[in-house]
Amino acid sequence: MLVSMNWIKEYVDLSGEDIEKLIMKFTLSTAEVEDIYIKGKEVKDVVVGEIVSFEAHPNSKKLHILKVDGGDRIYDCVCGAPNAALGLKVAFAKVGGSVPGLLIAKREVAGYMSEGMCCSEAELGISDENSGIMVLDPSLENGTDLKEIFDIDDIVFEVDNKSLTNRPDLWGHYGIAREFAALTKKALKPLSLTEPVYDGDEKIPVKVTREDLVYRYSCLRVSDIKESVSPVNMRIRLYYCGMRGINLLADLTNYIMLELGQPTHAFDARRIDSIKVGTPDGEMKFTTLDGAERDIDTETLLIYNNDTPVAIAGIMGGLDSEIIDGTTSVVLESANFDGVSVRKSSSRLGLRTDASMRYEKTLDPEITITAIKRFLNLLLEIDPGAKVSSQITDEYVKHYPEIKLSFDKAYVDKYTGIDIPDEQILSTLNLLGFNATLENGEFGVTVPSWRATKDVTIKADVIEEITRIYGYDNFEITTTKSALTPVRATVLHRDSDWIKDILVQRYMMNEVHSYIWCDGTKYKKLGIEVEPNVSILNIATPENGTLRNSMLPTLLTFAYENRQYAPSFGLFEIGRVVKGVTAENTCNERRTLGVVLFDKTKSEKELYFKAVEIVRYICDQLRHTAPSFSRITPAHSWQHPKNTSEILIGGEKVGEICTLHPSNLKKIDKAASVVCIEVDMDDFEKAQVTQLGFNEPSKFPGVDYDLSLVTNGKKYDEISEGWRKENIAELDAVTLVDTYELDGEMSITLRFSFSSPERTLSMDEIQQHIDKIISNLTDIGVTMRI
Repeated sequence: MLVSMNWIKEYVDLSGEDIEKLIMKFTLSTAEVEDIYIKGKEVKDVVVGEIVSFEAHPNSKKLHILKVDGGDRIYDCVCGAPNAALGLKVAFAKVGGSVPGLLIAKREVAGYMSEGMCCSEAELGISDENSGIMVLDPSLENGTDLKEIFDIDDIVFEVDNKSLTNRPDLWGHYGIAREFAALTKKALKPLSLTEPVYDGDEKIPVKVTREDLVYRYSCLRVSDIKESVSPVNMRIRLYYCGMRGINLLADLTNYIMLELGQPTHAFDARRIDSIKVGTPDGEMKFTTLDGAERDIDTETLLIYNNDTPVAIAGIMGGLDSEIIDGTTSVVLESANFDGVSVRKSSSRLGLRTDASMRYEKTLDPEITITAIKRFLNLLLEIDPGAKVSSQITDEYVKHYPEIKLSFDKAYVDKYTGIDIPDEQILSTLNLLGFNATLENGEFGVTVPSWRATKDVTIKADVIEEITRIYGYDNFEITTTKSALTPVRATVLHRDSDWIKDILVQRYMMNEVHSYIWCDGTKYKKLGIEVEPNVSILNIATPENGTLRNSMLPTLLTFAYENRQYAPSFGLFEIGRVVKGVTAENTCNERRTLGVVLFDKTKSEKELYFKAVEIVRYICDQLRHTAPSFSRITPAHSWQHPKNTSEILIGGEKVGEICTLHPSNLKKIDKAASVVCIEVDMDDFEKAQVTQLGFNEPSKFPGVDYDLSLVTNGKKYDEISEGWRKENIAELDAVTLVDTYELDGEMSITLRFSFSSPERTLSMDEIQQHIDKIISNLTDIGVTMRI
């Protein structure tokens, strides 16, 4: 949100204050200021100029040769504006002056010398109007600096909208002015309001059919409006605060919204007879002011003229009731709607406006009439001939309860830890509008309506008001004395941290962080379909509305985006996935480890075995056990139909390891190998930890015996049963030394390490064990390679 200090100064006397320091004080006490912009500093030597000579350029249809009276002398000027004409008073930038992005110098233009520039409002940086030069009031004196006439110089600061979520009163300049009044201990000036004067009994009929969604609806008819263009200063303020000038009536409603935070809407009165506020009986189409046709459901609140919809309540008006050039009579709406309803409708429609952003914050219904009176005040200043042509209609459906709180000085001291004088407490609260009193040592406050919708509800909230204005930077820094006790990490967190350390330190991988929902656009690039799962309702981007059921597609998009930066890398994340819903109909969230290995230098087989090694090492370090692998049918279309296996610990599945389907791999990188690992951390946590046993190393030499075996399609787990079932006490370890394949026949070399703590083993003893192992292997079809 952009805030104009010129606007603030209308309501608080800030003379003598360092404005930029005051803005930074606002950051510390109220809301985060993201940036400060100095407006008008590049506009120099721009004056009122009168075109006293006007000739067509002999060699151009667009250019004109002008003489402009700049007050001090006559200037030659070449101008191409279509609205330039003899006798006009214009904004003229003299030689030596400047406008944003341009220094004015004497130069030749199309064969004629030009000593200045006739400027448009856009060139001056005060609006986006660039269809022609800025035409001024003919009564203005030539040579008058434009900055003496208009509020071109200003300091504008930008507030982070997230800082204002719980402060609906700060979505308008008047509420922010109240904060500056409290910070400077100066009075807040009242708004200039005009009471509607109307002697008749005509009143616009209003019927509210959804009282749960409409808190207050006020409206008034105004007729005989002749003016159609807003004053320059009003257009400047709107532009500096991020809005463009449209016409007088539209600009007035935007001005009121930026000033009070209360959205208003002006309907062409010729299109309004009787107003109904409610939801439609069935789904329908509706065309909004921006010309877009919207799909309206039965929970979207609409404004009707009789039974014809004319606006989406709190969001945007309809195309058929908009203000046009010939509009001379309007029905002004100033209403208060349920914030949740507006937010949901805005999300469903994918239509978020300045009005809906404010309604979402739960506005104060007390200011709907104030906004009408302020609108009337501004309109009559600009167009004194305008007339009120109806009584105010005011349907006040929901009143927020008045909140009164009381506390003593001891309560303040307890929460703040400092001694703030009673007078300062009273002054601060009254400047903020809390109507504070002090009787018999007891403070009493009445929470103002603009803070009572959701912001201030308990005594602690009032203490926060006192301390933030007092200044957190004024608190004495003290060290807290309290017992510090270590927090024992859960098994899940301990395992997660340990796995991260292994993947980073041992395997040089990179940790990433991602969102829990699927990114349909990125998935599509890799040929990955978004699988049906729990979805987010009313999301503006439906392709991102499904929660993921696997970590790997997300990590694969990261691998794709980083494929050009390194020939090989590994990515991992421990995050959450959703596996459908539980019996209680809540999301079945699972904490999951996802790993993607990308390599342009290794074969898919080599990378797969590296992935197996990673899984084995993690299981060995954290569970002191060896996992097993079993081929399964892929659950996802992007997994390889044959190279997908489940990871088992103690016979229980804890995850999967796979390569990619060739069509998906091709979309990532034709020249790369990609292997994926996914481990359900909740299941991994349940896997039993094997207790380690410690044996004294043998004093006697050990013996290694290598066997080269033809596997004949048997898995390692099946092969290992050949020695495990013998329970050979002297067998210390079995190590895979090598693998090789010839003519489609897979062979492996295993190294059997024997030793005894009591003596040196003889070859006969070792050979007996080897013979039993060979016999067992032969029984399952594994043969010796000759």
